[in-house]
Amino acid sequence: MPPEASDRELLRQTFNRAAAQYQEARPEYLGELYAALIALAGLRPEADSLCEVGAGPGPWLPASPEAFGLVFAATAWHWIDPEIRYLKARELLKPGGHLAFWEAVHVFPDGGDPFFREIQDVYDEINEGMPPGSGFPRPDELADSTAEIEASGLFTGVTVRRFDWEIRYTAEAYIRLLDTFSGHIAMAAWQRDRLYGEIRRRLAARPDGQLRRHWGAILHVARKV
Repeated sequence: MPPEASDRELLRQTFNRAAAQYQEARPEYLGELYAALIALAGLRPEADSLCEVGAGPGPWLPASPEAFGLVFAATAWHWIDPEIRYLKARELLKPGGHLAFWEAVHVFPDGGDPFFREIQDVYDEINEGMPPGSGFPRPDELADSTAEIEASGLFTGVTVRRFDWEIRYTAEAYIRLLDTFSGHIAMAAWQRDRLYGEIRRRLAARPDGQLRRHWGAILHVARKV
């Protein structure tokens, strides 16, 4: 198993420890995103069955081949082995069916909250600093997966739509969110104690006690060849 595959598997296993909290703490997706998905995939409620990959805290279960009009994944596609995910999705789709996926990730628009840059000194202190080459992407800087989808040779007509939105968090709500991320779940207790204590201290010094976190997502929709 390649190193990146083994790392992905180890982090994926941490999800079992946060499944229930994930449902509570992770953000809802925009209604505009779902409206775009329905339009781009040409979904017909009376005629199309849907298969969600990683539905909430659930797994991708076996299903009948060519049974669905849409296979989709919401912040779960990256956990599926890249060697098989497009093939498995295609096998489940009816002729002319669509694949759709998106990931909700942290983005940093101009004028966004400086809290996240400022707290990096604590991440560095607990040896959980940002990897070399990573940064603070603006919403329009997120990379899409068009080339990867096309390279599979299994889908065509790739369309992408970009979305971003802001959510305000208290210290406790933000910590509950962090506890759903595999990297934070995998931290040692002393690391989380130091980080979370500092988050509480810094937000307590703000008049409203809150931070603003900006989310970005790229919806990908492609048709089965």
